[in-house]
Order: sequence, then C-alpha cells, then structure tokens
Amino acid sequence: MKEGEMLKITVPGSTANLGPGFDSIGLALGKYLTLEVKTAEQIRFIPMTEDVKDIPTNEDNLIAKVALKVASMHTKPLPTCEVKVWSEIPMARGIGSSAAAIIAGIELANQLCQLQLTNDDKLRIASLEEGHPDNVGASLYGGLVIGLHEQEQTEIICVKNIDVDAVVVVPKYEVFTSDARNVLPQVLEYKTAVEASAIGNMLVAGLMTNNWSLVGKMMNKDLLHQPYRSSLIPEISLVQEKMDELGAYGSALSGAGPTVICFIEKGKGNTLAKMLAADFTNCDVEHLSIDLEGCKVELIQEVKNV
Repeated sequence: MKEGEMLKITVPGSTANLGPGFDSIGLALGKYLTLEVKTAEQIRFIPMTEDVKDIPTNEDNLIAKVALKVASMHTKPLPTCEVKVWSEIPMARGIGSSAAAIIAGIELANQLCQLQLTNDDKLRIASLEEGHPDNVGASLYGGLVIGLHEQEQTEIICVKNIDVDAVVVVPKYEVFTSDARNVLPQVLEYKTAVEASAIGNMLVAGLMTNNWSLVGKMMNKDLLHQPYRSSLIPEISLVQEKMDELGAYGSALSGAGPTVICFIEKGKGNTLAKMLAADFTNCDVEHLSIDLEGCKVELIQEVKNV
C-alpha cells in the first residue's frame, strides 16, 4: 500500500454440507466480513459491528494468527497494520464466520507481503487450516463448491449457475463445531455408508443439473450428521416438516448449525422468509442472496479527518 491508501478485503460467509455433502459442499452467502487495513506501528484490530465486538484486538485475533502463519510460511515478516473489522456473519451459527476469517487472514498476508498467491494456493492453505474445503472454498471462490481435502492435496469444483433462492432460520443460541462433532458416531456400518454415499451422489447430481427438487429430497435423506445433531438442534426437523407445506424444495442444517438453510424457487425467497418468520418467532429469519464473487480486494483512498 502507498501512503494514503487503504486495503479493503471483503469475504462472504457460507453454508456447508447441504445434508449429505458433509465436509465437502459449500455455498457462498450474501453476508460479509469486511476489513479496512492501513499501515500502523503495531498490529491492531478494531471491531466495528456487534458480531465482532468481542474479538481479540491484537495478534491473538484469528485473522492475525492466519496472516502471521502465511507470512512465516513464505519467510516474510507481516507488516504492522491497523485493521477495522465489520461483520454481518454471526459467530457460532453455522454461516462460516471462522472460514471467512481464515480467508481474510490469508488475503491480508498475500496483499501486505506481496506473495502473489493463486486461488489454488489460498484454498490449500485455508483447507489445511480449517480441515475441509467447503466453507473456505465458498468464501474464496463464491458460488457453489464441491471439494475433497486430503493431507497431500485439495481438489475443488466451483459452480456459478445456481438457480434458487435461499432463506436462513437462525436460532438465538450458539452451537460450537466441537460440540456438534462430538455427537457424531465414530463409525458407520458398511451398508449404511454405501447408502449415505449414494444419497450424496444424488445430491451432487441434483446440484449440477439445477434439479432443486431432487436436491431437497436428498438433503432430507442425509445419514451422516443431521440425524445425530438434531438432538442439539430441534429446528432441523421442525423446519424440515414445513417445507412441503410452504412450497419449498427442502432444508438442511447449515454447517454445524444451529442455522437451518432452506431453498425455494427463484423469486420466492422473500415470501418463504415471511412465512417461516411467522412460524419461528424465536429465530431470526432472512432471505439471503447467493454470492457469486467470493473474496474481493480493493485499494481505496484513506479519508482524512479535517
């Protein structure tokens, strides 16, 4: 950055899994984490919105930790900076707040250290940090991503042709990913695993052909995580029961929850949100756009106070 310039990094939140697409399918949503970065004498984070009011303001911040790690990987010091942080993504709600922070941290290091990382480079680093490519991939690329993360490599396919509206039902309570993973079984019977694989395959077939009626059916048939997590999150089944009645394609737990995401014909999202809000008065219900751009970086002029 030159004198008088600021760096602006915008990263979308995301939903993941979509039922049987466990740890492998993500979709970028129109809720954003935004950083405004300028040079300073020390690393300092300034929370600007309610959802980030309690974040660490020093190097203990997740964004800083990731940025410092990426800079270290390339044997470069991270330049000190002041970072203002805005977020529309609620913490611990299953809408990808930590994944957005990881992508933001990677991009912060990439820009400040002039690393010239490719998106493939960023995805690999982010997947190693997160442990799977679905949320981070969606936040990085935008649109729908289908991925596989292994210790040796990370593969991803990105799809931008998504003909559907999305509505989220967000309970007031938090569910941490560690708790949501602790209720999952350690093993599945072989017959169950084969069936779960077939359901996942059909989900992907529906997604790739924009057959959202099929997608909705497959989300309901998930055997990998939703049946177990429903003990923590009753909204999974309660929302699911409403889908046919309200003319929607279907619903799925968003990430580790507790948010439940619902899909309906394009153009009907606002109507579905109003109907669900009437039924789930103890939740926040919102029609969200699907982000197709992913992580964005801009250089802007710093506004000086006169």
